[in-house]
Amino acid sequence: MHSSAVFLIEFGAIILALGLLGRFAGRFQFSPIPLYLLAGLAFGKGGLLPLGTSEEFVAIGAEIGVILLLLMLGLEYTASDLVSNLKTQYPAGLVDFTLNALPGAAMALLLGWGPVAAVVLAGVTWISSSGVIAKVMGDLGRLGNRETPVILSILVLEDLAMAVYLPIITALLAGVSLAAGSLTLAIALGVAGLVLFVAVRFGRVISRFVSSDDPEKLLLVVLGLTLLVAGIAQQLQVSAAVGAFLVGIALSGEVAEGAHNLLSPLRDLFAAVFFVFFGLHTDPASIPPVILPALALALVTAATKIATGYWAARRAGISVKGRWRAGGTLVARGEFSIVIAGLAVTAGIEPALGPLATAYVLVLVIVGPLTARYTEPIATYLTDRRRKASPVDAARVGAPAAESLEPAEDGTAGRA
Repeated sequence: MHSSAVFLIEFGAIILALGLLGRFAGRFQFSPIPLYLLAGLAFGKGGLLPLGTSEEFVAIGAEIGVILLLLMLGLEYTASDLVSNLKTQYPAGLVDFTLNALPGAAMALLLGWGPVAAVVLAGVTWISSSGVIAKVMGDLGRLGNRETPVILSILVLEDLAMAVYLPIITALLAGVSLAAGSLTLAIALGVAGLVLFVAVRFGRVISRFVSSDDPEKLLLVVLGLTLLVAGIAQQLQVSAAVGAFLVGIALSGEVAEGAHNLLSPLRDLFAAVFFVFFGLHTDPASIPPVILPALALALVTAATKIATGYWAARRAGISVKGRWRAGGTLVARGEFSIVIAGLAVTAGIEPALGPLATAYVLVLVIVGPLTARYTEPIATYLTDRRRKASPVDAARVGAPAAESLEPAEDGTAGRA
């Protein structure tokens, strides 16, 4: 009875603290993720108020949080959207991978962490935060801008790549043989391809089967199906997160919209618990030794994400201001970087990887909304200064004519 009371007190205090932190973040219009991570550091070993009885329940909640994050992401896209993005935007995906994964791998090797940690850190620096970016674009009123489809295409390609990347990471962290790892990857690719095929051909049939006018029944069926598929996927060493993502893709239309509305509060709750759980496993004293590598990595990969967005928007024929907006919007890292790092922390690959990933995400989840807002104005200001300093060169390249093609500041001229 006593331990039950302590559990309720501890878990209630965690949820209350997360609610207050989320309210604080909302008031100042920034992502609550860094505050959740800091809360985990405070409640973990070496923190201010270490947990006792509720840590095991938090661990289960964190796993559900990852599953719901990927399920909700899958609900955002249809299978036909994914196929279309693969066909038209794959060059941008390749540039994104090259510019943003390689710095993470190089840093791990420079620190002497070995090839497995290098593959993990490459994923941490590669994947942008879809949740943070979507919120930032909504807050800035840019959802209708011409560069927005380019941003979403890159995010979709990253999410699709996760279906291949996570099984690879799972196999590497488990230390399986090359043959077993190849089999795991083949199963993952086969399952992903099968789900996409079934979703394209029979998506309406699946949605009708799951559909219900009763919100309670719809919630139970979707959540139960997701957890079941996620568990089967994990048993096959494919990754529970990938299984949840594929369930989300298979659902479409009113079912997807209804499930999204019903599951959003659950996702927010368990995702917050997940970030706390990651912080619990990071000793605050372990962060200062890796803060300089984390800052250097954040600076480099912020620049490479801006370059990625600029290149992709230029390829799509977006104006210069839109290119800078696209680049600045992609900088934020968050939930998926922590998911990837969390797998390595659980496997005990490299003790310093978790603290470095925590510091890295803390920096970029704060800097990301700032770059989304200010990259384009700063780039425009610097360009104007350069033109004023070299009026002859500006006239020679026809700068005024080019400027007249730019969209209005509110984005209305550049909307689709």
